[in-house]
Amino acid sequence: MRKLRVGVVGVGHIGKNHARIYRELPGIEFAAIFDTDSSTANAVAHEFGVPVMASLDDFADQVDAASIATPTSSHFEVAQQLLERGKHLLIEKPITENPSHATELAELAARRQLVLQVGHVERFNPVLSALEERLTHPRFIEAHRLSPYPNRSTDIGVVLDLMIHDLEIILHLVRSPVQTIDAVGVPVLSRGEDIANARLKFEDGCVANITSSRISPERMRKIRVFQEDAYLSLDYQSQTGEIYRRSATGIDRSEVEIEREEPLKRQLASFIECAATGRAPRVSGFQATAALELAVEITRRIDSARGV
Repeated sequence: MRKLRVGVVGVGHIGKNHARIYRELPGIEFAAIFDTDSSTANAVAHEFGVPVMASLDDFADQVDAASIATPTSSHFEVAQQLLERGKHLLIEKPITENPSHATELAELAARRQLVLQVGHVERFNPVLSALEERLTHPRFIEAHRLSPYPNRSTDIGVVLDLMIHDLEIILHLVRSPVQTIDAVGVPVLSRGEDIANARLKFEDGCVANITSSRISPERMRKIRVFQEDAYLSLDYQSQTGEIYRRSATGIDRSEVEIEREEPLKRQLASFIECAATGRAPRVSGFQATAALELAVEITRRIDSARGV
């Protein structure tokens, strides 16, 4: 049986990491890369020993499945071409710039019976698995995601760049419609917001408070979840966690045992398995579209408050 042929479109900062991992994953052929920047493509090709294709059509001839790690503005056009050519795709988040394009891609993949997975990589963090094992009925969620200024992904604001990770996770955990949204944000170094806070209330009564910044001197990726019987505090970055439970004597604290592993490697291995077997991905195009719709609405409210 022929090995699954895999490639990467867009081999900048994020795409290069996809290339590194595909080069290491067993049972596949890392077959091709394509990037409109030929110098970047040639450097990555030399480092990982993979052919560079001259066009997206040539690239499609060489692969069965692909990661798309190009700027968000090009996701729709690139993904549409590859889906029409019958390729399974993993698209970096956000799936597209707008929900209508995202829905179009999800429906196209469904019609063609192709895997369309979206790169919400925290869903593959072992920390989240530990949380899901202990989750019953979340009542309050607090998430913080801070980073220094990235000098990339600046074509989108921090809500679509960083906060969307937490929005997708929270929608997955709560599984109740959003009832109200309060949001604030300000630009500092970009045209769009660089710091943002959103407070969501869900129809089941759960409340989520999410803060994201990409002008912080430190990096932080944490989530805290409160439920009736426990409070869980988890750190995506260090892959550590604590759980606090009520007891007869007060509050008992214990560490959450987490088997550390690189989330991106887990994500790409899962994508390969889905592409090879037809299994549904953990984050489908439709799930990613729901997160994008929420992120776009939060961005719209921030822009409206700023008079944009």
